[in-house]
Amino acid sequence: MAFRDALEVFDNPFPDRDYVIDTVCPEFTSVCPMTGQPDFGTLTISYVANRHCFELKSLKMYLQQYRNHGAFYENVTNSILTDLVEVVQPRRMKIVADFTPRGGIRTSVTVEYPYTRS
Repeated sequence: MAFRDALEVFDNPFPDRDYVIDTVCPEFTSVCPMTGQPDFGTLTISYVANRHCFELKSLKMYLQQYRNHGAFYENVTNSILTDLVEVVQPRRMKIVADFTPRGGIRTSVTVEYPYTRS
């Protein structure tokens, strides 16, 4: 089963209006693939819905699948954006992943849809 299979959507009640939905997930956990140690962070997901919005309980269940998944911050953040865009098909979406310091270093990863190249 793919992680994204856990995500569910509902119809946007105002599909003709652009409005921003911010969802903050302060207890995100994944695993460092190098050390096997847990990584903790806060995900902020901001999007402008098109026809669908993601259902919050399904988002929680989706994110919990990362608890035992070994991946670097960059991979985790981009994978979550890819899955959410695939399922929700928003007009715009941005994810900011702020990870707690490890070894005195704090990392934040920001990804956006539509995808852009620098």
